[in-house]
Amino acid sequence: MAKIRKPEIRKNKTREKLMPFHQPKFINGWLDIYRTGGFTKLIREKGWAVLITFFLFYLIRDSILYIFIPFLVYSNFSTCF
Repeated sequence: MAKIRKPEIRKNKTREKLMPFHQPKFINGWLDIYRTGGFTKLIREKGWAVLITFFLFYLIRDSILYIFIPFLVYSNFSTCF
């Protein structure tokens, strides 16, 4: 019978040097689970909290990028026209 290899958890040294930024501790735990077992294991262990967190993150990010910033730009430049 073939022996199943356990996936290695590798740290990306280049990313740590080029783009250092703070990651919350719970995200690091989620990344460890994702790297060892994939998306299904992450959802099984953490449940709906993962999906809700990603939904809220992208909702807030996209609201700032596509609604708030264009509104500020338009309101400041609308006096020029």
